[in-house]
Amino acid sequence: MKNSSGDEAVGGAVTLGLLAAWVLHDLEELATVPGWWRRNLPALRERYPGVPEAVWRRAGSVDGREFAVAVGAMAAVVASASVAGRLTGGRSATYQTALHAFGLHGLVHLAQAGLVRGYTPGVATSPLIVVPFTLWARHRLRRAGVLRATRPRDLAVGLGFAGAATVGAHAVARRLTKA
Repeated sequence: MKNSSGDEAVGGAVTLGLLAAWVLHDLEELATVPGWWRRNLPALRERYPGVPEAVWRRAGSVDGREFAVAVGAMAAVVASASVAGRLTGGRSATYQTALHAFGLHGLVHLAQAGLVRGYTPGVATSPLIVVPFTLWARHRLRRAGVLRATRPRDLAVGLGFAGAATVGAHAVARRLTKA
């Protein structure tokens, strides 16, 4: 479908699809994170002694309930970005930043699996859903003429967005589940 300028219009599959792809990806994480940490934390501590103990303690202290609440908090962030994308025909800077963050998040999962030389939560859906969806959505935004030029700074902002949203979601979850 073409818009008035002759470019392809950006539909809900591109914008709201971000939320759908994120849900599928996070279902994998919900199913695997708590058990994976319990099984792998001792070996990771031994393999990476340079990581501060506070990091290992924090990772080991997140239970399934807290993680599920954090995923719910992150769902609100992704849903908001997806709706902003839908309302603006994909032009929203928030939506495009969240899309970049999602794709980069998938690449981080692949790197994590490489570092531990095995499965890490989220790595199964990263090459099957996260990265392909991101590339497809970017292609559709580009064809519609609404994809902002992506500079290295934009990738850093995307990673920062993902990191800040993750830290914020876990802070909310910790507060709600430890109250």
